Amino acid sequence: MKQANVNVKAPNRGALRSSSGFTLIELMIVIAIVGILAAIAYPSYTDYVERARRNDAKAVILEASQYMERWFTERGTYVGASLPSSLAQAPREGDAWYTIAVSNLNAATYTLTANPKTGWTPKKCGSLSVDQLGVKSRSSMSESVSECWSK
Repeated sequence: MKQANVNVKAPNRGALRSSSGFTLIELMIVIAIVGILAAIAYPSYTDYVERARRNDAKAVILEASQYMERWFTERGTYVGASLPSSLAQAPREGDAWYTIAVSNLNAATYTLTANPKTGWTPKKCGSLSVDQLGVKSRSSMSESVSECWSK
């Protein structure tokens, strides 16, 4: 009996390799890229959120200042003035990030202050204040008044 010559080819390893998933090095490169993007984006995002909260506080404190001026126009004094509950926090609805308080209140003067809520400390500006003359200030000395009030 004669044996037949049978040519058996080995499987094509290139075809099997191309149908498999990602290699570990490819996965690590993607993770590194995502990490770098997150390291850049997160601080920008937190700065934006803090600036938005500060802008809410500025808007409410300036509206409260207008309220105080209307009070003075009607009565000729600031004595007895108190802020309505709608002007007691910033933002006006939802979670309060700042509380608005009146101090230095007498016949001719007042000071309105937006204090950050307990447990949250903003990186910039701290508390914001405005008085009856429209003089604006902040509690943090690391930024100028214009940096805190103009942006």
